Amino acid sequence: MGNNQGMALFGHVLTAMITPFDADGTLNLDEAERLARWLQDNGNDGLVVSGTTGESSTLTDAEKLSLWEAVAGAVTIPVVAGTGSNDTAHSVHLTREATKLGVAGILAVGPYYNRPSQAGLAAHITAMANATTLPVVVYDIPVRTGRKISTATLARLANTVPNVKALKDAAGAPAETANLMVQVPSDFELYSGDDGLTLSFLAHGGVGVIGVATHWSGIEHQAMISAFLSGDHARARRINDALLESYSYETGDENPNPIPSKVMMNHLGFSVGECRLPMGPPPAGLAERAATVHANLRAARAVLGI
Repeated sequence: MGNNQGMALFGHVLTAMITPFDADGTLNLDEAERLARWLQDNGNDGLVVSGTTGESSTLTDAEKLSLWEAVAGAVTIPVVAGTGSNDTAHSVHLTREATKLGVAGILAVGPYYNRPSQAGLAAHITAMANATTLPVVVYDIPVRTGRKISTATLARLANTVPNVKALKDAAGAPAETANLMVQVPSDFELYSGDDGLTLSFLAHGGVGVIGVATHWSGIEHQAMISAFLSGDHARARRINDALLESYSYETGDENPNPIPSKVMMNHLGFSVGECRLPMGPPPAGLAERAATVHANLRAARAVLGI
């Protein structure tokens, strides 16, 4: 049973980091390094680079390699490289290249668009895991990939592929996650991939979150998880209540992730630019909403004594 909540291979709070661009859409490595260091200083135990929030599908291979190397060199916390795509051979190639660059782990997203069978999903992730000696975090996000990695497939991977060590769960079904956690080894770790469900996942043996709102609330997330793991569930809930506005802000139909996070980090003094198309520029009013969300969170932090 995977429930060893004190271990946390990569820590309890990781941010799926946005990728900074210049005004013309060019990758801004200096700002990526600056942002990574700030995240390390503000509650993050680790970073996931070139995941969904990092706009991985719009980055070239060369951009990904330079980003992984730069961020891994800029911080002392673990950096997990998002090397997956919907092409197994390409994912294997990027996994091998990332392994050479000083990252601490690999994020393997379920292949999107193709809608393979469960056997195909398992073979894809196994091929990625076999291409590295690093620990692999499987990323299940069916709303974006079009195919759920089944509980049986996840359990089989966890039990038979030695370096498949964790799951980033963005499937939105905590009861099914509970079924998984009784079938995996004790050292297999569960990370919430949906900020709003982190507290629920902790109750099912989760170790933490690979988050989006953690860009600006890493400290609050650390406090919430610490409170829960120490048995103060009432305090954990109060902190989660204070984070609800951030969860609501981080994505929506008119401003899907990562548009709001880029707006928020620009508000906080970074120069991360806008998202590349097809995401594109933020809608009117989002910057003002970011200011309100952040001000309210700061006020809540003071009340909660964080």
